[in-house]
Amino acid sequence: MKEQIVISGIGGQGVLFLTRILAEAAIEMEMDVLTSETHGMAMRGGSVISHVKVGAFTSPLIRMGQADCGLFLHAGGLEVHRGFLRPEGRLFVNAETDGDGNAIDAARIAREHGSPLVANLVLLGFAVRKGGLFCDAGIVEAVIRRISPSKQLEMNLAGFRLGLE
Repeated sequence: MKEQIVISGIGGQGVLFLTRILAEAAIEMEMDVLTSETHGMAMRGGSVISHVKVGAFTSPLIRMGQADCGLFLHAGGLEVHRGFLRPEGRLFVNAETDGDGNAIDAARIAREHGSPLVANLVLLGFAVRKGGLFCDAGIVEAVIRRISPSKQLEMNLAGFRLGLE
């Protein structure tokens, strides 16, 4: 089993947390995993992209047109990072309206449930529900339980579950 995933967002959206969740899920499933992040101007709200490669790979970077799946935490990232996705790749986007790929207004859902910081986990839950990733909800939830700081655990689980609904 091999899967290449790009995660795109802007600084502060939780790209690195999603990367860690997916990497830990692969490890939990006893799969090889490589990750790489490009932070850019992340601290100032700039573009952030992360590469996750699950399976027998030798390099952590995904070449243009090779990603099997894309998680886009900000629809604006499509213009910059969509080129990483292969033509038949699965695309999951946090967007206010339908458009490219599978769209969900994760930011609105998270806000309405009092936790705007978990929009990333809403999108992750949505992608898992749609069968877009190598792992299932049980594995992801176990990882969230294990790596979330105790103060954010319930909020993180709630956000992930909102995406699963």
